[in-house]
Amino acid sequence: MAEEIVFCTGGGCTAKLGPEALARVLEKLGKPVVRDENLLIGYDSSDDAAVYRISEDIAIVQTLDFFPPMVEDPYIFGQIAAANALSDVYAMGGDVKTALNIVCFPEQMDLNILGKILQGGNEKVQEAGGTLAGGHSIHDTGVKYGLSVMGTVHPDRIFANNGCREGDVLLLTKPLGVGIICTAGRIGEASPEAMDRAIQSMTRLNRRASEIVREYRVHGCTDVTGFGFLGHLKEMLGTSFGAVIRSEKIPRLPMSLEYAGEFYLTAAAQRNRNHVGDFVNFQGVSFEMEELLFDPQTSGGLLVSLPAEDAEKAAEKMRAEGMECAVVGEIVREENPSIRVCP
Repeated sequence: MAEEIVFCTGGGCTAKLGPEALARVLEKLGKPVVRDENLLIGYDSSDDAAVYRISEDIAIVQTLDFFPPMVEDPYIFGQIAAANALSDVYAMGGDVKTALNIVCFPEQMDLNILGKILQGGNEKVQEAGGTLAGGHSIHDTGVKYGLSVMGTVHPDRIFANNGCREGDVLLLTKPLGVGIICTAGRIGEASPEAMDRAIQSMTRLNRRASEIVREYRVHGCTDVTGFGFLGHLKEMLGTSFGAVIRSEKIPRLPMSLEYAGEFYLTAAAQRNRNHVGDFVNFQGVSFEMEELLFDPQTSGGLLVSLPAEDAEKAAEKMRAEGMECAVVGEIVREENPSIRVCP
C-alpha cells in the first residue's frame, strides 16, 4: 500500500537552512573576482534581494522564495507563500512587476490542490500590482510552492538592510509569533482565533508599509522571516552597532507567549538561538519572550531603522490603516556591540 502523502508537515520559513549552516556554505563562494559596477546588491551581503542597475533611474530587484505548507488549506498556503516572496521586493523599497511560479508537487496528489495553491498565489501577485508571467514545476515527494519575483526601484532609493545609524529607532510593522502558533496548530492545540490572526498577518502584504516608510528617511530595512526578529536584526547591525530592544513594545499575536510557555517551539528557533544567542543580552525577560524573539516568522513584517520623529509619523499612518506596528528599540554605537533586550 502506497504511503499517504501529508499536505502540511511543518513548513513556511521554519524550513530555511539555519543561518550558521548557510553562512558556512556562502563562505565557499568567495568574493566575485570581477565586480560588475551595476550589481548594486549581491550575494556578498545579507540583503533580502539582488539589485541590478539598468539605467540612471531604474534598477531591477530580483528575489525568489519557496517552502512547504505550514497550514492545511491549499488556497491560504498559496497566498502566504506568495506574500512571503513578494515581501523581499518591498523590503528593498521596490515595486513588484512580474512573478514566476515555483512548484514542487507529488504525482499522486490531487491536482485540484495545486490549482488552489496557484489561485491563492496569483491573487496576491495581482494585489501587489504585479503580473504572473509563467513558472516551472517538478515532481517531488512533498508540496513546495513560491515565487521568483522581479521588481523595480530607483538606484538612489534602495533600502539596504545595513545602513542603520546611531540614534535611529526600530519600527516593526507586523506582530511576532506565527511560527509558534503554526506549530501549535499543526498538532491541534492552537485555538481557531489564534490561527485566524496568524493567517491574517501572514497573508497581508508588506506593500503599504513599504510605501509609507518611503516618505521618510529610511536608513536600513529588512523583513523578519526565518531567522527570527533577533537574527535579522543582527544582520542589520553588522559589526559597528548594537541595539536596545524594549520587549514590552514588541507587537505579538494573541496566545503566542502562552503557546511558547507550553513549549510549542520549532527547531528553527533553536538554530536561530544557537547562531545569535551569544550576541544577545536578555535583562529580566521571560523565557517565553526570548522564544518569541527567536521564533522564525513566515511572511513577517518589515523592520525599519529610521530617525525617531519619522518613525512615529510612519507608525501613526500605519495604525490608521489597521496595521499592528510599534517602535520597539533603538540603535546604539558600542565598543563591544550587542543586542540588549529589556522589559
